[in-house]
Amino acid sequence: MRIGLFAVGRLKAGPEKDLAARYLDRFAKAGPALGLELARVVEVNESRAANAETRKREEAAQLEKALAEGSLLLLLDERGKALDSESFAALLGTFRDNGKRDLMIAIGGADGLDPALHARADSILCLGKMTWPHQLVRILIAEQLYRAVTILAGHPYHRI
Repeated sequence: MRIGLFAVGRLKAGPEKDLAARYLDRFAKAGPALGLELARVVEVNESRAANAETRKREEAAQLEKALAEGSLLLLLDERGKALDSESFAALLGTFRDNGKRDLMIAIGGADGLDPALHARADSILCLGKMTWPHQLVRILIAEQLYRAVTILAGHPYHRI
């Protein structure tokens, strides 16, 4: 299954971008043996519309353009369901084992994600109940993708 990341906001050069890239690289190297591959990272600029609802709608339209036909959509939202790392790995494994070819994980902008995306999403998860800046969310989800691969492979990276 090909996994893509969609992010509203661009990472500038610096330690956040380096760390996210490090975990995505680890995922890209370890994932294919388990049928999980990094397809792409799509970054879009935040909308400059005058109000939040229009900004969210414009950002959602950019996400829809980036989605492959028939793609699963996983939203990261502070109101989503909290999973532990093993449950997240199991979710990815289930998506893969059900023959899904593409999964897009979406990180919204400062205003959040458009309600239409919530209605269309296959899963809505949170990385805790706190609000995180998109730079840190990118690092967190990249690490969790790598961790999921190690869990599915039985590798000792994930210890409890």
